[in-house]
Amino acid sequence: MKQTIASAAITCVLTASSLLSFSCNNANETAKDLTAKKDTVPTAAPATANPAVGTLTPVDTAKYTQLQKYLANGDSSGRWPVKHEFPAAGAILPFNRIVAYYGNLYSTRMGVLGEYAEPKMLEMLQGEVKKWQAADTTVKVIPALHYIAVTAQGSPGDGGKYRLRMPAKEIDKVLKMAEKINALVFIDIQVGLSTLEQEVPLLEKYLKMPNVHFGIDPEFSMKGGQAPGKVVGTFDAADINYVADYLAKLVKANNLPPKILVVHRFTRKMVTNSQSIKLRPEVQIVMDMDGWGHQARKINTYRQFIYPEPVQFTGFKLFYKNDLKEANSHVMSPEEVLKLKPKPIYIQYQ
Repeated sequence: MKQTIASAAITCVLTASSLLSFSCNNANETAKDLTAKKDTVPTAAPATANPAVGTLTPVDTAKYTQLQKYLANGDSSGRWPVKHEFPAAGAILPFNRIVAYYGNLYSTRMGVLGEYAEPKMLEMLQGEVKKWQAADTTVKVIPALHYIAVTAQGSPGDGGKYRLRMPAKEIDKVLKMAEKINALVFIDIQVGLSTLEQEVPLLEKYLKMPNVHFGIDPEFSMKGGQAPGKVVGTFDAADINYVADYLAKLVKANNLPPKILVVHRFTRKMVTNSQSIKLRPEVQIVMDMDGWGHQARKINTYRQFIYPEPVQFTGFKLFYKNDLKEANSHVMSPEEVLKLKPKPIYIQYQ
């Protein structure tokens, strides 16, 4: 039986905290093709998990320290830069700023990745990379495709988990797109009533690839048993530590460069006990400000929920459409975003 990506039906939930800035990543979905054959484990022909990575370049610790201070952007609170041990060889951050396009290929409304035909989408992404590079010549800018491989659902589905796993062929399409512009790939999951322990291992084939990184979305982690979209979900530090530990083991076992783990956030309760998140040399954690709205609201959300609870690196999300919904609002320019303390090292467009 075919199953519709019911994230389409998920509507915004405006709580006291989410009024500051809210994501509603999957709201009002009206794409032409929103069906997947079934909720399955990816079953594509096995890919080479670890193509020859070659010798990974050891981290230039002096440059790493210099760039971390640069990203702190004059912060005098002592929070930034975060003090931690140096990353393992081959680390991407903070030597590069990542500019990513987000979405799902079945959908024209869940993000720019699926909204435009591939040539147009890649051209647009490369254009944004150039803009960011011009705005900050200190840090090299590289492109990425951030694909939602498990989508939250408004209906329970066959497994009763309110989530739909994308077919492997869709993930493979994103990998092929990324090859054309030498981009990184992020696989993102919205677990619904499932768990990270159930979903992450199913993607191990892809996570063993050196150019594939990971994202988790607390907004659609429904620990209270509600359907996604009824309330804003949550992950605890224990959840994030589970994923980071899983990725770290893959990195060590397969001689991979450190994995980047993006955690979306736009309210305080979306991430609990953040001070207990454990940092590892094999994983680089980005706390991504995921809210949309007027630029003043977005900046305020970053200051309230990202800045005061430092983890490691920060990200900032820009919405081509939702950021224009309020009067006198606009999509923030690279120059505006770079005024934040700390400067985000991961930028995502939806």
